[in-house]
Amino acid sequence: MTHDQHATHSEEHAFGHSHEHEPPHHHSLKYGFLPWIKGWLFTTNHKDIGSLYMLLSLAMLFYGGAMALLIRLQLFQPGAHFFAPNTYNVLVTVHGLIMVFGVIMPAFVGLANWMIPMMIGAPDMALPRLNNWSFWILPFAFLLLTIALFQAGGGPNFGWTMYAPLSSKYGPPSTDYLIVAIHLMGISSVLGAINIIATITNLRAPGMSWMQMPLFVWTWFITAFLLIGAMPVLAGVVTMLLFDRHFGTSFFDAAGGGDPVMYQHLFWFFGHPEVYIMILPAFGIVSEVIPTFSRKPLFGHAFMVGAVGAIAFLSYVVWGHHMFTAGMAVGTQLYFMYITMLIAVPTGIKVFNWVATMWKGSITFETPMLFAIAFVVLFTIGGLSGLMLSIVPADYQYQDTYFVVAHFHYVLVAGALVAILSAVYYWLPKWTGRFYNERLGQLHFWLTVIGVNVTFFPMHFLGLTGMPRRITDYALQYTGMNMVCTIGAFLFGFAQLIFLYNVLSTVFGKGTRATGHVWEGAHGLEWILSSPPPYHSFSTPPSLTTVVGELNKKFEVEHA
Repeated sequence: MTHDQHATHSEEHAFGHSHEHEPPHHHSLKYGFLPWIKGWLFTTNHKDIGSLYMLLSLAMLFYGGAMALLIRLQLFQPGAHFFAPNTYNVLVTVHGLIMVFGVIMPAFVGLANWMIPMMIGAPDMALPRLNNWSFWILPFAFLLLTIALFQAGGGPNFGWTMYAPLSSKYGPPSTDYLIVAIHLMGISSVLGAINIIATITNLRAPGMSWMQMPLFVWTWFITAFLLIGAMPVLAGVVTMLLFDRHFGTSFFDAAGGGDPVMYQHLFWFFGHPEVYIMILPAFGIVSEVIPTFSRKPLFGHAFMVGAVGAIAFLSYVVWGHHMFTAGMAVGTQLYFMYITMLIAVPTGIKVFNWVATMWKGSITFETPMLFAIAFVVLFTIGGLSGLMLSIVPADYQYQDTYFVVAHFHYVLVAGALVAILSAVYYWLPKWTGRFYNERLGQLHFWLTVIGVNVTFFPMHFLGLTGMPRRITDYALQYTGMNMVCTIGAFLFGFAQLIFLYNVLSTVFGKGTRATGHVWEGAHGLEWILSSPPPYHSFSTPPSLTTVVGELNKKFEVEHA
């Protein structure tokens, strides 16, 4: 089908009319394997590229998750040496890198690709070829990271933070593969961010002002600037590592006049904005889901936008709280302590507004809403333990213990990953035109939430009683809680197999047909399109003044 034909179909179906008679596009296997491969390889369509990002994220979830289960297997009881200490360190390092750069970030970019053009009334992303390139860089980056595991001398073994001089002076040869892989991931992220900014700035439907944009679009707009600011810092610091390793420089080698603590400053100047890169889009998702199933508008939309901006700004000036025990001057410690506590204010605004949205709403508890509510509760726990870590004298107790492991897993698993699962259940009927199995969705929810809490909550107490992180064996008094954590991890892993089955069966055509207006309380441009949407969402920009009437009309017809 030509571009013009697609545009015609898009025009015909822009307001959600059935497109059953639309000829299949170039991703159908009926035309042969080679055209199918070329179709996916060279596609510039935002939905195709969004799907590719989501599939990559799903594959990496099981890849990195398998490493997590191996780590927990080793820690089931003291003295259970399934792996040599070096292999254990490699698992910890690569697990962290895969989960951050391979699961959370690609999933959010995939959701952005799928939803932003539909939410702002655009036909596609602003830079479609760049979009294709920014995705296809990623599989090669993870291939390099995987090859690194099989190099002579073993895989990278110094933790995902790659602290010098462990990585610069003592890292195995495979460290160079890791550095190149990180460069590729960074290029992909920056290109994707530029594309998102260009799309939101230039392709909004006529009449859509900045403050009329959905909150998911707002969170991604701000996240894109964080990516452009943070990723080059990571690229710079790993290049300095490369130079220390091969070109005789001493950036991080004290013997040559360098400073290992400078590595920490540079890494965490990237690392703390990165934390918010992985959570701001989650805030956007939850801000879409909760109003839909509360059947109320989002409480305090303007304040929510302001809170996201405030969090993004503060994220650049708090990196030192990762380094309280690195020999920092007391005045500097006080600055970082107070400015870190300040982030609790805009975050608290968001939590309050989500709860206020639900207050006296006509709430129903479909799977996306269950995950969204779980996000609010569990992310708040992660935020509160973060406040504990921000207090300098207390941090001396918590630093490098399992309390820190518990904290960031509550933010990234119970926070970011749970929000991604909510988003998939929320938009899957729109993407596929089919409803998933609601019973399986709810089973997946309960097993996931129970698994997360059984795995990570005891780690708070392990840390408070002094168990250090990144150790391959431990003292007898930590045995009971470690056993509980391991059982929880395997329960959580099993739950994701249910999710995989539910998603794939929906994608391949099981389940009842979904109407264009999938959820009763949903409002926004994406819901005036058919389910699944046409190949090009809006070839003619929708008029915002007609959207509300169109949604009401569709709702009356579909629920008559």
